Amino acid sequence: MRVFLGCDHAGYELKEHLVGWLKAHGHEPVDCGAFVYDAVDDYPPFVLRAAEKVAADPGSLGIVIGGSGNGEAIAANKVKGVRAALVFSEDTARLAREHNDANVISLGARQYDQDTATRFVELFLETAYSKEPRHTRRIKMLSGYEHTGELPPLPLEN
Repeated sequence: MRVFLGCDHAGYELKEHLVGWLKAHGHEPVDCGAFVYDAVDDYPPFVLRAAEKVAADPGSLGIVIGGSGNGEAIAANKVKGVRAALVFSEDTARLAREHNDANVISLGARQYDQDTATRFVELFLETAYSKEPRHTRRIKMLSGYEHTGELPPLPLEN
């Protein structure tokens, strides 16, 4: 699987590790930067590039990494067609794919150790979208809003 990665200085070391881990596990990592450690770099140039590449390459996935992962998830979600999930447990890694068909995982390199982060990526990559009607319905509502700006209708009161 092709996996696009983007990070800032806080995520640089973890990104470098994950590029090697992905290769060793038969994936095709595409590094969108940061390409060197720079303690004062900003995440948007790297994260937005990774997210755009995911959106343009159906079937691919993305990994964005920062200190907390919050800003990276926000940035990635600005790209039309991206569903980025901030992951902080094994359950959230699985459910991001299973229930939300997330195509980008956001990691906080300062929130857990490298082995834990790698496990989150492993779960994210191996979990398939459930295709349950309720989840598909919700994703369609979000995609519709993303494309038209129109709010989904409120449920009818009984």
